[in-house]
Amino acid sequence: MAMILGCDEAGRGPVVGSLMIAGVMIEGSKLEALKKLGVKDSKLLAHPKRIKLAEEIRKLADEYKIIVIPPKEIDEAVLSKSKNMNLNWLEAHKIAQIVNELGPDKVYLDCPSPNIKKFTSFLKELIEDHNVEIIAEHKADVTYPIVSAASILAKVKREEEVASIEQMTGQSIGSGYSSNQVCQKFLKENWDKYPGIFRKSWVTWQDHNLAKAQKSLTEFEKRFNKEHE
Repeated sequence: MAMILGCDEAGRGPVVGSLMIAGVMIEGSKLEALKKLGVKDSKLLAHPKRIKLAEEIRKLADEYKIIVIPPKEIDEAVLSKSKNMNLNWLEAHKIAQIVNELGPDKVYLDCPSPNIKKFTSFLKELIEDHNVEIIAEHKADVTYPIVSAASILAKVKREEEVASIEQMTGQSIGSGYSSNQVCQKFLKENWDKYPGIFRKSWVTWQDHNLAKAQKSLTEFEKRFNKEHE
């Protein structure tokens, strides 16, 4: 029986924290059992339900793997001047790592790129076994339960990290997204206190850094002018 792998991510857009890429692999005969668990896109589930389902998914899976991509590695990809590296290509490299390690016959994944054909071609070049069938689609986490399962594991891992960050800082980061008011407050108060948890390639973090640089320059000019009056 063919081994089926589903891949998805969680935490692609936040300014705070890591990006999680998860892969869940099961034998094809277990697909029906996976459906019966009631897995669906992790965004459609309350977090307590995700935690419960994650436990069941790990029991049912033949293998699974979660890769944590920290902010520094994300920044390096986003700021890279190489045409072969950006956030989409970074995800492709991590998905390929999961595929190469687990060795499935068929892979379903939620494509992060608007250009599915180009992303699939790039991914295939990174996969060692050229016989692996790749099915990349947008909203695959809604269409395919195996991708939904990966989505749930990735989201649970992301929420674990959020909880860890909040425990470390003693503050809520909200959703971690720049548009979230709680996160905006956290970013304003902590952007230079905990440099390791922020994505410095994100415009919202850079705005705070630029504001500090401008303030420092203004203060220097004031001191200089005063000293040379």
